[in-house]
Amino acid sequence: MLIIIGYVVVTFCVLGGFVIAGGKLSALNQPVEVLIIGGAAIGGMIVGNNGKALKASMAAIPMVLKPSKFNKALYLDIISVLFLILSKARSQGMLSLEADIDAPKDSEIFSAYPKLLEDHEIIEFITDYLRLMVSGNMSAFEIEALMDEELETHHHELEVPANAFQNVGDGLPAFGIVAAVLGVIKALSNADLPPAELGLLIAHAMVGTFLGILLAYGYISPIAAIIRQRNAEHSKVYQCIKVILLSSLNGYAPQIAVEFGRKTLFSHDRPTFTQLEDHIREVKASNKAQ
Repeated sequence: MLIIIGYVVVTFCVLGGFVIAGGKLSALNQPVEVLIIGGAAIGGMIVGNNGKALKASMAAIPMVLKPSKFNKALYLDIISVLFLILSKARSQGMLSLEADIDAPKDSEIFSAYPKLLEDHEIIEFITDYLRLMVSGNMSAFEIEALMDEELETHHHELEVPANAFQNVGDGLPAFGIVAAVLGVIKALSNADLPPAELGLLIAHAMVGTFLGILLAYGYISPIAAIIRQRNAEHSKVYQCIKVILLSSLNGYAPQIAVEFGRKTLFSHDRPTFTQLEDHIREVKASNKAQ
């Protein structure tokens, strides 16, 4: 929703300011300039990315139009699941987690959090490393190194759409200049026209520069910025899980491990110590009631 509001503000202020200054909107109606700039931008994007990158970039567009799913409620669900899992492992042994890991949908712990269960990537990340912990063949240092490698790969994959849109945004001003130069060439090739008509052709040519810069900094580059913000929130989920699991591997009690994980979260989504303590108390009571 915010991106739509932002686009409305950009469009209204730029075009409104132009009209207030005495400009005529009809002068900006240059379909050929739009064709040159838009076609060059789309073609450059196709040339500069493989099929997987293009698919990921297109899939990212609906994502930026939706509110972020990475919020305090999601983090509390993750912390709750990990607390219950680690508490079960501490009281019944790591082998007791095998059924939960192999079939999360059938697990009493995971199934209590249906929204989290729908996120297959997060569930897979948790169960994969719990499986390694259950095997008991890897040290905390080895698991941490493996986590870091996976998180780095995950970060690079998330950055692909952002980089694609950023490259398009960076290229649009240059494509605008290309369109403007072509317009100037057309105008100069008709230098024998009366000054008024020649001036009109040059004005039409300048629309290309205007559109290239406006599209770049007002519409396309902000998409890359939003994707990067969402990526940072996405990565924070995995960092939180990583810290909690490693804290448990290093011998800390579940209550302390989830507190370590809480500290990794961004301040605007991080529950306070008291909120987390109260939430864990409710989770304990609910689990005992079952």
